[in-house]
Amino acid sequence: MREIVPCLWFDRDAEQAARFYVSLLPDSRIERIDHAASDYPGGKEGDPLVVEFTLMGRRYQGLNGGPHFTFSEAVSFVIRTEDQPETDRLWDALIANGGSPGPCGWLKDRWGLSWQIVPIPFETMLRSSDSNAARRVNQAMFSMQKIDLAAAEKAFAG
Repeated sequence: MREIVPCLWFDRDAEQAARFYVSLLPDSRIERIDHAASDYPGGKEGDPLVVEFTLMGRRYQGLNGGPHFTFSEAVSFVIRTEDQPETDRLWDALIANGGSPGPCGWLKDRWGLSWQIVPIPFETMLRSSDSNAARRVNQAMFSMQKIDLAAAEKAFAG
């Protein structure tokens, strides 16, 4: 065995989604696009069927399988960011054009795929050996959608 490659089921937009995702993240690219050799339940001969792509060095497949299955919050992708500007950039891009914010750093993109945008300094505060400060940050998170590092730092300080 060589690797596990997650396959993401899209109705018809696997190529569009993959191109969008690779535009946001470093070390990301489209590897190949396989077109359907014949008509299939989700599309026509010649349509993009499987899109192989890499996000931050990890391989994925996007499958245009039709409307039979949709994403749920049971699976999400976590992106650990360095700072608030990077958090803001990714958050804003992923909720644009039909995405939606969720609680505690979670969001859904326009295809319904769930993401968590988590600044590394925020994780550091949550894992602090100062249990009272970590508890305050955790409680502050419950009032957030996008993680606000300044608010988390204020909560950490007490």
